[in-house]
Amino acid sequence: MSGGVLAGRPAAIEVVREGPVATVRVGTGRRANALGSRDWRALADLFRVQLAADAELRAVVLAGHGRGAFCAGSDMREWVDAGQREVDACFAAMEAALTAVEELPVPVVAAVRGAALGAGCQLACACDLRLVADTAVLGMPVARWGILTPPAFAARLARLTGPGLARDLLYTGRLLDAAEAERHGLAGRRVPAAELDALTATVVDAIARQPPTAVRAAKRAVDALDAPARERLARLDQNPTADPEAMRRGLRAFLHHPGDTG
Repeated sequence: MSGGVLAGRPAAIEVVREGPVATVRVGTGRRANALGSRDWRALADLFRVQLAADAELRAVVLAGHGRGAFCAGSDMREWVDAGQREVDACFAAMEAALTAVEELPVPVVAAVRGAALGAGCQLACACDLRLVADTAVLGMPVARWGILTPPAFAARLARLTGPGLARDLLYTGRLLDAAEAERHGLAGRRVPAAELDALTATVVDAIARQPPTAVRAAKRAVDALDAPARERLARLDQNPTADPEAMRRGLRAFLHHPGDTG
């Protein structure tokens, strides 16, 4: 796997291979690395097709482009003139990408600095491990946009934080700093921002030194705990993902006061 942007992929999805470890960077360094629908689809394809088929791969690092943010969610500029069908399609692309990250046979380690909000928080939750800089901020402030939280989003958050804190974050839009995220299980380890790269390298190197068949088996064993919940979620009806009028009001406010994404 060559370094840099892969042929046929948008600039917002970059992958670099170093030995048995692949580093995937999302975003372009602008708009807090918010991702559009095309980016989510490319991320799903990368994990489901290319990385999943790589027998020599032992671990993946998932990080934001640059040093400002992990991922602030979806680029809601796409939704300004979108109808319900287009918004639902974007959420389907997000969920496909998140599921592809979760289902990769090898561990995925999120290196989170700055904002991990909305779908960006979900992306961190989809990883096996979350290492955070002390500058990190995590949360699900999506209700303000009229977004109707998909059951899979709620489940992904609640399995890490517990239902009580998941309700708090989803109902109020409250954000967690790095210390609180670590305290409540949303982050595994917290270090000063200057030490995040070194910690990430230490963790993935430790994973890569283990027998790969044993690590893959360990991931399958832990993932089996979530299988019943995932099966129940798959049987649920797919409801609309947004209240169109509330979303239009939220987007109008956002365009006048930019800074958040969903």
